[in-house]
Amino acid sequence: MIGGPEVPLPPLGELLEAARVVRLPLRTRFRGLTEREALLLRGPAGWGEFAPFTEYGPAESARWLAAAVEAAWTGFPAPVRERVEVNATVPAVPAGDVPAVLARFPGCRTAKVKVAERGQDLADDLARVRAVREVLGPGGRVRVDANAGWDVDAAERALTALGEAGLEYAEQPCASLEEMAELRRRLTRAGTPVLLAADESVRKAEDPLRVAGLEAADVVVVKVAPLAGAWSALRVAQACGLPVVVSSALDTSVGLAAGAALAAALPELPFACGLGTGALLAADVTAEPLLPVGGTLPVGPARAEEDLLAAHRAPADREAWWRERLAACHDVLSRAAPVAPGS
Repeated sequence: MIGGPEVPLPPLGELLEAARVVRLPLRTRFRGLTEREALLLRGPAGWGEFAPFTEYGPAESARWLAAAVEAAWTGFPAPVRERVEVNATVPAVPAGDVPAVLARFPGCRTAKVKVAERGQDLADDLARVRAVREVLGPGGRVRVDANAGWDVDAAERALTALGEAGLEYAEQPCASLEEMAELRRRLTRAGTPVLLAADESVRKAEDPLRVAGLEAADVVVVKVAPLAGAWSALRVAQACGLPVVVSSALDTSVGLAAGAALAAALPELPFACGLGTGALLAADVTAEPLLPVGGTLPVGPARAEEDLLAAHRAPADREAWWRERLAACHDVLSRAAPVAPGS
C-alpha cells in the first residue's frame, strides 16, 4: 500500500484567513456553467483549491477541502515523470464549432467529447464526434463522456452508433456500477469494441473499489479533489488494479497542478489525462496558466497572483457563501477523521 503523510486540519480561522474566492469566465458553456467559482487557500506548502460544484453537500464537499489542505499544507507524492500527456475536451457544442475548440489544445492527439447533453439527441452527438474525428484524422484518439446521461438501452444504442468513429473508450455512460456492468456484458456479446471508463461511480462512491469487483469498467478515471487528495487518489488507483486516467473538475491552474502531481506519481500512465481543461477558462489565477503545449502539461506548482486574485474576486455575497461552505466542510472533517477512499 502506498503511504503518505497524514493531512493536518488547520483551525478554521487559519483557513478563513488564507481563503481567496474568485469567479472566472469560461470560453464555452460547460456543465451548464458560463463562469467557474473557486476558493483558493495559501499555506506553507503552496496553494490549494477548494471548488466542489454548488450542488454538492457538506459531506461530499469535505473531501475537496481535505484535498485543498493537503496541497497547501502538506504537498504531493514524488513524481516519476516531468510532463503529462493530456487530452483536448470538447463540450457539447455544434459540430461546426469543433475545429475552433480543438485549436485551443495545441498538440493534443486525444479528444474527450461530451455527449448525452440535455436538450440534444444522438444525431447531435454523432455529428460532434465525426467532426472531431475529421480534425484529428485516423491516428487521433477519440473518447466520449456521457456523465451518466444514459440508461443501459440508450447507452447500447448510442455506443453502437458512436463506435463507428473508433472510440478509445466511453466514460460513465450509465449512473450505477450495476448498469455499467450490464452494458459492458452487452457490448461484449454484440462484438462492439468500446471500452468503458468509470468516473462518477468511483469518485462519488462510498467504496470506490467496487468498480473492479463488479467488472463494470476497463478504465478508472480519478480526480484529486473528490478523492480527498493526491495521496488518497494514488491509493485508489493502485487498489483498483485497472488502467488509470487522471482528470480534472474544471479547475483553475492551482487545481490542475494537483492533478498533474497525481498523474506524475503513477507508476504507469497508459492514457492521456483530462488535465487540459484550463483551455476552457477565459481567465485564470496565475500569469502562466497550466495549458497544453505539444499535447502535454508540465509537472510543478501553480502560484496564484495577487493582482489576478483581485481582478477576479467573486462578488461579496458569493464570497460569503463560499466561506460558509468552507466552515461547514471544516466541521465535517473536524468531527470525524475522514476515511481515505481505498485505504
